[in-house]
Amino acid sequence: MKTPNLIWMLLLFFGLAQAVVADGGVAVKKSEEGFAISEEGRPILFYQIKAKSKHGKFKRANYVHPLYSLGGEVISEDFPKDHLHHRGVFWAWHTLTVKGKYAGDNWVCDDFDWDLQEAKVISGSANAGGVKTRWLWKSPKVVDEKGKMKPMVEEVTTIRVGTRRQHYRLVDFEIRLKALLDEVRMAGSLDEKGYGGFSVRMHRPKDMVFTGDIGVVKAQRLAVEGGAWMDMSGSLTAKGKSGLAILCHPSLPIFPQKWLLRMGAQQNPRWPGNKPVLLPKGEEVVLRYRLVIHDEQLKMEDISNLQDDYAKEH
Repeated sequence: MKTPNLIWMLLLFFGLAQAVVADGGVAVKKSEEGFAISEEGRPILFYQIKAKSKHGKFKRANYVHPLYSLGGEVISEDFPKDHLHHRGVFWAWHTLTVKGKYAGDNWVCDDFDWDLQEAKVISGSANAGGVKTRWLWKSPKVVDEKGKMKPMVEEVTTIRVGTRRQHYRLVDFEIRLKALLDEVRMAGSLDEKGYGGFSVRMHRPKDMVFTGDIGVVKAQRLAVEGGAWMDMSGSLTAKGKSGLAILCHPSLPIFPQKWLLRMGAQQNPRWPGNKPVLLPKGEEVVLRYRLVIHDEQLKMEDISNLQDDYAKEH
């Protein structure tokens, strides 16, 4: 399986990808594998839409990897040895049920299928570019009388990438989930950790520091209070210190969410936790998060101000 980096270079060399460039300079190139987003020739992220696996296991799609620092270095991980199911920036849940019966696990990529219905490039504004996709969640555990997998949930995801500011870049995620069957429920892990939802698997240097809007936070085994945003900063690349912050929009079903933080795994503002929630049939649940990719010059009060700005957006 070719890596997104190699795919990107091949597409650029042979001119096989269609480029759409917003007025602000964010370019989106669509290929069979996914969307490569860049600015002035410098990569920002790759959104994987074609399913990939490792030796036929942990098959997954619908996630971001690589994610790049402002300097163009990869800061996310895919198929890490300690948790092969982790993948860059992803959103997934351990516990999916239909009428009380097991309906797959898209966190560990077990008994689950992402069926892509639509994928298109969007611009949206002069200072951003991005993509919009529509997926149907399916599972071999949920079939009709002919044994055909039935769609359980429709997911519409929009990713918008802003142009670089002096010390940071914003990347927005909007994930809309709508149950297509009766009694669809979802949760994170059912243990006391309850991990699940929007997650980032990134390089984790020994000097990583977690800072939320309540101050410095210590990574622990269980979920901790952190407030509306969380920053992870340290020597993320060989070129020095940088950081990545996750901002949570106040419109989330639970706000603020608790945080599962790890020195050696994914960072997760968990939702809904270890208690399953019902996705009412035909009604949308909207999840909104914003990443702040930044250099070491960005101060924590700057991130707090960015969170305030985000909270004002409808």
